[in-house]
Amino acid sequence: MNNANWDDLRFVLAVAETGTVSAAAGRLGVTHATVIRRVAAFEERYGQRIFQRSAKGYRVLPDCHDVIDAARRVEESVLAVERTMFGAETRLSGAVRITSTDSLCQTLLPPIIARIAKAYPALKIALLSANTHLDFARFTADITVRPAAVLEDGLEGQRAGSLAFAVYHNGTVNENWLGLTGPIARSLPAKWLEKNVKSDRIVQTSDSFVVLAELAAAGIGMAYLPCLIGDRDARLTRSELPADSMSVDLWVASHAELADTVRFRVVRELLIEELVKDAVALSGAGVMEQK
Repeated sequence: MNNANWDDLRFVLAVAETGTVSAAAGRLGVTHATVIRRVAAFEERYGQRIFQRSAKGYRVLPDCHDVIDAARRVEESVLAVERTMFGAETRLSGAVRITSTDSLCQTLLPPIIARIAKAYPALKIALLSANTHLDFARFTADITVRPAAVLEDGLEGQRAGSLAFAVYHNGTVNENWLGLTGPIARSLPAKWLEKNVKSDRIVQTSDSFVVLAELAAAGIGMAYLPCLIGDRDARLTRSELPADSMSVDLWVASHAELADTVRFRVVRELLIEELVKDAVALSGAGVMEQK
């Protein structure tokens, strides 16, 4: 397969896995028009439609699932070659500073970092827990793992999944709510609370979802939490109230000027691979059935 064919194929794979052109564009860091053009080029080259288009998005045609499976195998092989060429232990060394929210730093990321550190012991990884967005223009961190609608200007990266939120309480539904302040006051749950909950029903606030989980477990009020926190806490129950469930894209990115640095690029790829494996925990699916 020549370079042009593989390059088009990765666009096809991104659309198949995300279901929409917009989501695929976000994952690949390109424009909406570029995704449409590259998918059309692939289909035209082989004289076969891969997707059924509709207002809801792109669906892989029944006869083309084998094509997508083959594309995944090609992608895995290409990434394996890159890691072999650029990620040998003798060459992959140095400091890597990863910043993320306290929610992710206290749940999914530590075991992922442990696996990366075991594979590449010459790396010196620092995990920086901060709900504030560090100033990447000042190179205060090398990689960010962060939920956001879009990447900030100056960052290059890929979407690694979706972080879901739901309402939780300690088993007793009451009229009180816990509010969000500080950096998380810009989050989707905060916007929902502002529109749907009267201010006098918000009895306490915090700038941390981890702290909000503790307050909810203490019975102070109901809280919007990331499902990866709420579903793992045996003290909490996911609410049956008709509050909106919601999710936001999870990105793994670096400053554009550092994006091609070998150790940063390899670690980003490894983080994405591992986070994709944790899609169930991130999406909030499945855990409730185990309780």
